[in-house]
Amino acid sequence: MMITVYAIGIIGMALMPGLDADGNPHSMSLFHAFYFFTYTATTTGFGEIPYNFTDEQRLWTIICLYMGVIAWLYAIGSIIKLVQNPYLVHAIAEWRFTRSVQRIWSPFYIVCGFGDTGSLLTRGISDHGMMAVIIDSDEERIKALALRDYRVTMPGLCADASVPVHLVNAGIKHPKCLGVIALMADEDLNQKIAVMARFLNPEIKVICRTTSPRHQKHFIAIPGVTIINTFELFASQLRRAVIAPKLHTLSEWFIGARGFSLDKPMQKMRHGHWILCGYGRMGSCIQREFATVNIDTVVVDPIVEHLGEVRQSITAYADAQSLAEADLENAAGLVVGTGSDADNLGILLHAHQFRSNALLIVRQNQHENELAFNAASVDLIMQASLVTARNILRYLIAPSMQHVIDHLESVDPKITVGLLDKLKLSFADVKPHLLSVTIGDDTPAVIAASENGLTIRIADIIRDPNKHDRELVCVPLAITRNSKTTVLPSASEAILKDDVLLFCATMRDVRRVQTTLRSPQRLSYLITGYEEPSGYFFKWLHRMFPHLMQTEKV
Repeated sequence: MMITVYAIGIIGMALMPGLDADGNPHSMSLFHAFYFFTYTATTTGFGEIPYNFTDEQRLWTIICLYMGVIAWLYAIGSIIKLVQNPYLVHAIAEWRFTRSVQRIWSPFYIVCGFGDTGSLLTRGISDHGMMAVIIDSDEERIKALALRDYRVTMPGLCADASVPVHLVNAGIKHPKCLGVIALMADEDLNQKIAVMARFLNPEIKVICRTTSPRHQKHFIAIPGVTIINTFELFASQLRRAVIAPKLHTLSEWFIGARGFSLDKPMQKMRHGHWILCGYGRMGSCIQREFATVNIDTVVVDPIVEHLGEVRQSITAYADAQSLAEADLENAAGLVVGTGSDADNLGILLHAHQFRSNALLIVRQNQHENELAFNAASVDLIMQASLVTARNILRYLIAPSMQHVIDHLESVDPKITVGLLDKLKLSFADVKPHLLSVTIGDDTPAVIAASENGLTIRIADIIRDPNKHDRELVCVPLAITRNSKTTVLPSASEAILKDDVLLFCATMRDVRRVQTTLRSPQRLSYLITGYEEPSGYFFKWLHRMFPHLMQTEKV
């Protein structure tokens, strides 16, 4: 439209008869016509050029003026409308997102779904200095992502994560991509994401959340997919809390769970039967776990099917009458695990009417109801999103941690008590950090020392490089070699290439260990007790005057 209006105006102005200063006929050149129409269309106005206009030229100027203003208004409106077009906005956002992913230079994960679980997991990933790329179909969640105060940049895209092109744009084929984490509310989408990810990049990890037996059975058939079943995880943790409360405290303390302290480990739960209010996916998982350790359960649910080894069931809604029938007065614990937060809080109101010492454990479905549940005076709140996020984060930063917990559960409880006392002395009120290290390209100091014939032991890398005789606050938890994990290894254990070490340390000492593993001179000093000269000047000085640069063995 702009080209047409300009063409008509310029050609018309060039054809309009005019007069020069002497009164001779004169026609405006195309250049002068373009120049005149340009400032006329913008209503600027610099006068009549190159001579005063005739009436015909002035009449055409009036036509051009209105025609140009209308054309400009239409053009500006069209441009604004185009800029606001959702398809263009999305295309630009996707282009910027793809560019930002391409510029990532550090390892990262792709998180599909930024709901409660995705948000909590991303916060944990950021706190550990790792990166994540977020995909979610909810535009408001992606907008909220931009407002989070993460330690590292977290690119986000509003799109369907199950579409392969969006996974490619998110960097699934990027050399730094470590894995895909599917946390969508729709488990069919999680299944589709897992399948797409395995085909697009078979080398990366794939982690999927599921609570459906049908989907879990399907995921098991897909190689390389790690399944996170929230209810099975919580049921296993609850069983551990009942039979090994100190180990449960230690396990939760490792992952930074709020309310768990080494100074106040969870007391051993009393003996007796347990009441399960709600026999859905969560209740059935708890009942199966309790059955493995011979704990009797009483189920209270209006619809009860497939009870398995349940001692007693009450087909009714959980209220004061049904809880009395289930003998809450003498119960060891009460698990309120329905899918409705309102129903769960209502059941707790009925439970508080009894004079019972039973432990109260409740399921919280929505994160936004946290204040109400915190005020409910219960012993343990099971928030599905938090349980899932913590366990996925633990798997990402310390894959061998589960071997440690399983091992401690199978051995003499005195070993757990000893580890608990050792950590209590070392950490006090300091927050623990798990450090998983693979001996290889990321630990050039260890590789260089091994090539020089030195034997590196765990004790060598957990000493303070500033004070050779002082150990860091760093407790070795496990060493994995040739797919075999040794829990609580000795400090004299030798370190070989491709070993995976797991430590629990303070954040300050985590940095020191990482620096030692990357600095050949520092590691050599910790092993031999001699400090080699560094820098060109001191190396030259050592060659020229060796007697001046001698170091004594510590």
